[in-house]
Amino acid sequence: MTSGLAEKRREKYEAILKAALKVFAEHGFFNSQVSKIAREAGVADGTIYLYFKNKEDILISLFREKLGSLVRKFHEHVHEDDRADEAIRKICELHFTELEKDVQLAKVTQLELRQSSRELHSEISKALKPYIQLIEDVLVRGIEQGIFRRDLDVKLTRLLIFGAMDEVVSSWLISGRRYSLSAQVDKTVDFFLRGLRA
Repeated sequence: MTSGLAEKRREKYEAILKAALKVFAEHGFFNSQVSKIAREAGVADGTIYLYFKNKEDILISLFREKLGSLVRKFHEHVHEDDRADEAIRKICELHFTELEKDVQLAKVTQLELRQSSRELHSEISKALKPYIQLIEDVLVRGIEQGIFRRDLDVKLTRLLIFGAMDEVVSSWLISGRRYSLSAQVDKTVDFFLRGLRA
């Protein structure tokens, strides 16, 4: 495949994901048809199936792409030798600012993480793994740096951190976005660090 064809294919793939995000945010996953996504993306229904197996595959790919992007952004801003407490701040900051900028993504992540079928939930959990692993790596680094408590249950704490950030985003959406999500970073990180510090 020539680079021009590969680029065109990538552009179409991204257009479908962008359209799916909009459709899922407006109608919810279960009420969204592939035909609606195709119409929003400006492609024929059959074109969708050249890129994705089914609607579930679109949602899983969406999670994988968006969360992968968050992990990449984190690695662009935080380096191995940075302090772990600063890295926790950066994770929270990125989580809140990115979802505040992309309300459709915030809606889809909040709804679909809670309402999906067992099989779909399992696949979404796999897509979440690199993000959860990132939090775990920072916690381990914090223990090694002597910043975080040695008796920290890393596996539990990584879930508590992700879950707390997730709940802050949910509350912000439920409120009708009446306040700034990114303005919640300091209080959230302060809460985390009080429990983490050695």
